[in-house]
Amino acid sequence: MSNWLKTIVLLIGSAFLTRWIPFSSFFRNLDTTIHEFGHAIVTLALSGRVMSIELYANHSGVTYSSVANNWSVIPISLAGYMTASLFAVFLFKMRARDNQRLGLQIMTLIGIVALVLFVRNEFGIMWLVGFIALNIVMLALVPRWLRDAYYLLLAFLTLEESVMVPISLVIYALQNPASAGDATNLARVTFLPAIFWAGLFTVFSLLCAKSAIQAFLGRRKPRPAKPQQPYPNYE
Repeated sequence: MSNWLKTIVLLIGSAFLTRWIPFSSFFRNLDTTIHEFGHAIVTLALSGRVMSIELYANHSGVTYSSVANNWSVIPISLAGYMTASLFAVFLFKMRARDNQRLGLQIMTLIGIVALVLFVRNEFGIMWLVGFIALNIVMLALVPRWLRDAYYLLLAFLTLEESVMVPISLVIYALQNPASAGDATNLARVTFLPAIFWAGLFTVFSLLCAKSAIQAFLGRRKPRPAKPQQPYPNYE
């Protein structure tokens, strides 16, 4: 079976299976948080100003920001979907290195930074507080097998959302190009149609998904053991 076929099969399988897991809808906002966080970080990197981020119960979100130059809209608009796709790869790479704990710590840190600096609407604040609290419990109180299962659920949900959302963006761009979110913003600045940008996001997400699935199916690399200190041999 080719790597692309494995990727498609696992994506379709996870899309169906994760919807049977109780409360899985709650965790889908992780992908939204990473998406909006990517917008915010690139805005700050380009000397722009982030007023606020809002996260919604329907798994959508918006970042309110201002920039001095119109060209800044291009990297900022690109950052959302691409950051989410790359973050999904990161989660699976961490698992391949048997370092789920670090991956979970980074998720928690992103949530804390977003809560303190950016997110201002009621649902977004409540979601982040609950997500951060649950992550702390998983890091500090539960057995490793449960923490690793929780991590894998988050990884697959993030991967699935990072692919399915750009695909839905293609549909929006075909039906109503003015409502295609980041693709619409890019179309206004570059004069390339929204469907082009939606297609670009989809291709990028699939390439990242292939890399993530390869990491999932590949051999897990155990963390290297700490070198033992030699003891002096007295004779």
